[in-house]
Amino acid sequence: MSSFGFPLRTKGERQRIREERPAWEEPPTKIGSAAKAVVITVICAVMVLPFLTVLSTSLASRKEITESGGFVLIPSEPTLEAYRTILSGGIVSRAVIVSVLITVVGTALSLLTTIALAYALSKRGVPGSKPILLMVLFTLLFAPGMVPMYVVVKELGLLDSYWSLILPVLINAFNLVVLRAFFMNIPEELYQAARIDGAGDWRILTRIVLPLSKGVVAVVGLFYAVTYWNAFFNAMLYLNDSGKWPIQLVLRTYVVQNKSMTADQLGIAHMPPQQSLSMAVVMLALLPILALFPFLQKYFTKGVLTGAIKG
Repeated sequence: MSSFGFPLRTKGERQRIREERPAWEEPPTKIGSAAKAVVITVICAVMVLPFLTVLSTSLASRKEITESGGFVLIPSEPTLEAYRTILSGGIVSRAVIVSVLITVVGTALSLLTTIALAYALSKRGVPGSKPILLMVLFTLLFAPGMVPMYVVVKELGLLDSYWSLILPVLINAFNLVVLRAFFMNIPEELYQAARIDGAGDWRILTRIVLPLSKGVVAVVGLFYAVTYWNAFFNAMLYLNDSGKWPIQLVLRTYVVQNKSMTADQLGIAHMPPQQSLSMAVVMLALLPILALFPFLQKYFTKGVLTGAIKG
């Protein structure tokens, strides 16, 4: 017996326990740890190097871009001329403002409607909840086609309107299912105690359900924000006025399709290198999500797994 009252195992018993331990529970060897470190390092380098190249090129001067053949890894004379140019006015600066407004308004409305519908569908005895839930699940299996969606948007008078980028994708079925599963996992005793105290559904939702659901709501909100920020296809279909384009559609037009930006479009007299302008647009499209993600990363595992697993 040990000094704490636990029985001491013999050397043979410890050896037998190690032999009976599953293979996946075995501690990693030094070679295995070194191999994992090398693989992780290579993956990080593969991911970071293109990002660093884009950032460096956006900060490079015309001379460095010309000498390097288009891309610069480490600029010797970094300059913010490209960023000052595209943010001083013109189509790019308008596109950034449009994307921010669409993302903020769309995420807020999507969270509001998804939370309200998920809470209603999570309650038993709500009239029509099962048919509505079946319709939601049906959209997961059969998405509407491009032509029917365009006809609906046109008949509703939403063409060339920012609402065409929000209303057709207001509620995501997957996010709704995740929130509904999380709400159903909240103990029924909490609801009953609140009703005994005289609380209605709205007060229960705002005072009890939402404070307990911060993790999953943060995850769903990030999903919506990333979707709205990265969306360009609906804007390409429904927006005819280039002055209303979001940043992702500008990115696709002037970077992916390799079209040149003119001084009139940017609202300037002196043009920086075209390559640095394109890379600066890429960075502006990436930075908001990259800045938001670290603050919500801790909620991913907790929020998604808790909302998806019952019990």
